[in-house]
Amino acid sequence: MTSITLTPGNVTLRQLREIYTRNLAVELSPDCHDAVHRAAGHVAKAASGDVPVYGINTGFGKLASVRIAPEKTEILQRNLILSHASGVGDPLPEKIVRLAIGIKILSLGRGASGVRLNLIETLGDMLAKGVTPIVPGQGSVGASGDLAPLAHIGAVLIGEGEALFDGERMSGGAAMKRAGILPLALIAKEGLALINGTQISTALALAALFDTHLLLQSALATGALSTDAGMGSSAPFREEVHLLRGHQAQIDAAHSLRDLMSGSEIRESHRDVDERVQDPYCLRCQPQVMGACLELLRHAGSVLAIEANAVTDNPLIAGADGEILSGGNFHAEPVAFAADQIALAIAEIGSITQRRIAMLVDPAMNSGLPAFLSPDAGLNSGFMIAEVTSAALMSENKQKAAPCSVDSTPTSANQEDHVSMACHAARRLHDMNTNLARIIAIELLTATQGVEMRGPLKTSAPLRDLVAKVRGTIPALEADRYMAPDLERAAELVTAGQVRDAVPNIVLPSLGAGA
Repeated sequence: MTSITLTPGNVTLRQLREIYTRNLAVELSPDCHDAVHRAAGHVAKAASGDVPVYGINTGFGKLASVRIAPEKTEILQRNLILSHASGVGDPLPEKIVRLAIGIKILSLGRGASGVRLNLIETLGDMLAKGVTPIVPGQGSVGASGDLAPLAHIGAVLIGEGEALFDGERMSGGAAMKRAGILPLALIAKEGLALINGTQISTALALAALFDTHLLLQSALATGALSTDAGMGSSAPFREEVHLLRGHQAQIDAAHSLRDLMSGSEIRESHRDVDERVQDPYCLRCQPQVMGACLELLRHAGSVLAIEANAVTDNPLIAGADGEILSGGNFHAEPVAFAADQIALAIAEIGSITQRRIAMLVDPAMNSGLPAFLSPDAGLNSGFMIAEVTSAALMSENKQKAAPCSVDSTPTSANQEDHVSMACHAARRLHDMNTNLARIIAIELLTATQGVEMRGPLKTSAPLRDLVAKVRGTIPALEADRYMAPDLERAAELVTAGQVRDAVPNIVLPSLGAGA
């Protein structure tokens, strides 16, 4: 398996995307080894000392006042992993668990957590040899870290729990043995370092961010196709309009839309003869809406890149003298806010996309196209119910977009009395993206049908390439047929990046520098 060597603290969004999309293993830069060794030495010294140090020679959470004898340290750390592996629900996708392990390596590799280098290398071996812990998706409230899900990763590290190996689900011990990896006996602080941290929430949010960005780029392409199909004006996309407002993401979105539609015969055919004064907002305001969504994604990306490079366990070994400090970096509020921002973007991309679908099937709005884009409307219903499906998906996403970050609840006998809900906030994004991909897929089909009905006039060259991509898989809707397979095939084109990649000469907006 291909691996990437990283220096914690300097990892970019682009590198994190590669870990997620290419299933890369992660190795720690040798430059970090000395710091890891020093911190582990400070922890070993504290563990054998007489001064109580939280999580090293004491219990955890509400049990922090309970002293633990040095000879029971290994039992304490093992018990911590086993007791906290209390997640429930469907397992997280393998790619997301692998990303979370990669981010955990980055966090521990900063040399402030006090674990041995051997532990970090064992996590890297799990990635390299394909041992992926089974991690239930529910159980974290996003404070004191993602305790339950991270404990399921730690359980496999010590030869417990369950894992996937060679496509087969088995015990963690069996997976490690078949991969040739020796499970670890944890020493002072190591169990706590494994389960403290925001790596599950961050991995979920990053994966959703990367998927949402792809969907935004795809929706710009289908939105341009709908604009041409609806004979919309190109004037609202002119650069002068957007420079006067000044939002860079809006400027970037408008630039992409202009390029996508440049050279369209359909546009030229009604440039000087169109009686309509203005288009509906779903066409005219695409740069403003999509640009605002892009701005949210860019901000979320900058937050999540920082978090992926962060040390988020507790306590931390700080400074050259190895002072051990208790803090609260495990509180995932930044991730929760970022996830809520991504949710807003997903909902709004779907909202404006759905309105374009509704416009194209409405003969009162679509400038001469037949009702529901059927050549024989009445006998045939065309895209009537596909539009209804898009409305259902849009409304479901609106409901899911309600903020999770405001929903705190006390836990752990009121010791952890304010929590972020970041894990839930990030996990719900993946269902939202599934809905959004299907909305965009329905627009892909309606816009393609509408553009073809403008023949013999042709759309722009980039959009013709997109139409050809669709028609290579899904034929035109001449008469009613069983519709569901068409929608699924179109959704596969969207999620696989084939809609975005069908317009290769168009610069679609990025997530920003380092992305």
